Amino acid sequence: MLWNLQKARPLWTTNLQECEAEDNPQSAGQLFNPPLAHSLSVASCGNIFGCGAQDGKVRIFRVTGVKFERELEFKGHSLGVSQVLFMPETYWLLTGGNDGKVLLWDVSSDVGKQQKSPAKSLHRRKAQAPARKDGKLNKAASNDHARILPKLTIEHGEKVNWLTCTEIKGSRRVLVADQSSSISVYPLPES
Repeated sequence: MLWNLQKARPLWTTNLQECEAEDNPQSAGQLFNPPLAHSLSVASCGNIFGCGAQDGKVRIFRVTGVKFERELEFKGHSLGVSQVLFMPETYWLLTGGNDGKVLLWDVSSDVGKQQKSPAKSLHRRKAQAPARKDGKLNKAASNDHARILPKLTIEHGEKVNWLTCTEIKGSRRVLVADQSSSISVYPLPES
């Protein structure tokens, strides 16, 4: 949901289950396991955010005026994506999963490819869902996951409960917390 905090009401809402039904019409009437959102992170630009979901997919959205549109979607983990984190000043995205992996993605070349004019987005009606069913945005966004590969894979081994990026002694590191009492520290490549 995109909220107007001054009026304390939502301006725009998306339902990940409806997005899944549009992308895969065969599952439209099935309600076995809707892709629940587990984590959100906003990029430093302020109008791009990532969502990690229970279905193992990462979805990238762009805020356009008072709405947001799905830019990109890709399969990130074999189990749910428990954490997503945009790294500062880049479109690099860290994800942690219930599968015990930490992945680093560079989505900089993919974010904005399907960008639409903010003026056009502002004039669309809220009942936009049928117009999106033409598949132009959704098929392109959902097919992107086949060509997006992680820049780095860390086999943490335990379900990732939390992660962050920091600089320690001049090098970027990712800190990972799981169900143990220890924080794991892994090196990251320089951008």
